[in-house]
Amino acid sequence: MEKLFDRFPPVPTADWEAVIAADLKGADRDKKLVWRTAEGFDVQPYYRAENLEGIPFLDTKAGEYPYLRGTAPDNDWRVHQTIEVKDAREANAMAILALEAGCTSIGFCLHGAVDLDVLLKDIVLTAADVVFSGDGLRAVAEKLAERDLKGVNIAFAIDPVVGKMSMGGSRCEGCWDNIKSLVSKYGAFPAVRLVTVGGHLFGDSGSTIVQELAFALAAGKEYVAGGVPADRLRFSLSIGSNYFMEIAKLRAARVLWAELSGAKIVVHAVTSRWNQTVYDPYVNMLRGTTEAMSAAIGGVHSLEVTPFDVSFEDATDFSRRIARNVQLLLKHGSHFDEVVDAGGGSYYIENLTNSIIIEVRKLLALVDQKGGYVKAFESGFVVGQVDESAANKSKAVATRRTVLLGANQYPNFSETSDADVDFSMAEGNVLKPRRGAVEFEQIRLATDRSGKKPTAFMLTCGTLAMARARAQFACNFFACGGIKVVDNTFFASVEEGAKAALKSGAEIVVVCAADDDYATLAPEVHRLIGDRAIVVVAGAPASQSELEAAGISHFISVRSNVLETLKSYLKELGIL
Repeated sequence: MEKLFDRFPPVPTADWEAVIAADLKGADRDKKLVWRTAEGFDVQPYYRAENLEGIPFLDTKAGEYPYLRGTAPDNDWRVHQTIEVKDAREANAMAILALEAGCTSIGFCLHGAVDLDVLLKDIVLTAADVVFSGDGLRAVAEKLAERDLKGVNIAFAIDPVVGKMSMGGSRCEGCWDNIKSLVSKYGAFPAVRLVTVGGHLFGDSGSTIVQELAFALAAGKEYVAGGVPADRLRFSLSIGSNYFMEIAKLRAARVLWAELSGAKIVVHAVTSRWNQTVYDPYVNMLRGTTEAMSAAIGGVHSLEVTPFDVSFEDATDFSRRIARNVQLLLKHGSHFDEVVDAGGGSYYIENLTNSIIIEVRKLLALVDQKGGYVKAFESGFVVGQVDESAANKSKAVATRRTVLLGANQYPNFSETSDADVDFSMAEGNVLKPRRGAVEFEQIRLATDRSGKKPTAFMLTCGTLAMARARAQFACNFFACGGIKVVDNTFFASVEEGAKAALKSGAEIVVVCAADDDYATLAPEVHRLIGDRAIVVVAGAPASQSELEAAGISHFISVRSNVLETLKSYLKELGIL
């Protein structure tokens, strides 16, 4: 029988490159098509089978060392939800509801001493994972050690290295003895994980993927060196919006931990808080969905989708339900749990995985040269690396090279907020969890709370098509600062537009036209408006120097730092 693909002869890479070169018309291929990642390696515009040559472990299966394709023969991850324990009875009721609604893993975040009998009432510990975090962990661990935990999957978020020291706590010299004591007490129950390395704190603080993996694994090495068996560790990693890179990160994590410890890594994934926004918060549901897909395809032991509203309020019953259902849809609607290592064999994902592994090894070597994670952290190396990455990410958000929908691009024009958002940030040699949108939210909240209603009026004139395009750009630009926008289809003359602008009472008048029109139209608008409003030119025309000489000093374009430009206008309007 003839195979369909036999009709299509193979095309050599040289032929593909020849077509690309022709299409580029002399432009530099690498500058146009090669993506230099924040992780320190290049990503090509396409990959072929030949690009798999030399990549190790491709012929391994799930469950085989070094676990590239997964640590188990299936992909049935645990659906996790965290519950704040302020009252044991209420927390128990919430846990029962979550379990009945599809969760298979419950996290209890403790706020001090707790009655375990009340908290765990009617929860079948052999049917669901239970994870304890927060205050009072040691007391709970000591109490549970007295019980028969055969067949029970319990984990503790004990983490003096990352969770405590890296977040500003003192170096815990006695913690190692305490942990080793618990290891001894739980010797008969190998499914109990005593330490959870808080790798998600790096991601939530703005680290690169390579930094998050390298520092989390280095901290894991520190625990093993301190006497904690590798199979008593659990790693918590963030999952961001870089879809394919996050898939590759999880695959790389399995290989790297196997190389470092010989053990199978247990990964709990939590969708990133870095990407969440206060404005247009329902978009957070979409972010959480794509991030959860990365985790499910990459392969994890358990996954928590962060409720969409946690950046500005305590999670509600509704937001928790939606967060659960995202995972249930991925399982029961899309059957992601039925395919092991769905990305395996993809030329692109296999190359991303290998590149991440190579870069993480380099950073791990630097940490080792500094004496391990604790010493590297105390020297300022870890925080310095993460802060630098966070600053680069923030700049990308400020200039819209990274888009956070609803915050720095395509905002909901009619939305206002009085959310009580904590914008404080720790200082010094500590990790600093933050959100990428926070600086835009600061200025927009300042506008909403100012008691003023600043307005930007679109004076569309000249060439119709460019006038409309510029108006759409400018509307999005100013609305990101909470400034009301008045869009207009088109004015037949500058005089008509200026008259309408003055009648509107707008504090900002944006001239929207084609570059060639600005040389004559913009000075006329400036003359008619005078000092009764701020005149802004939407674009970066060749005539900009001449326009500046004519008294026009405000311009916005795709090259603008949107954040800093908006701040300057709000200061001029007396809001900041």
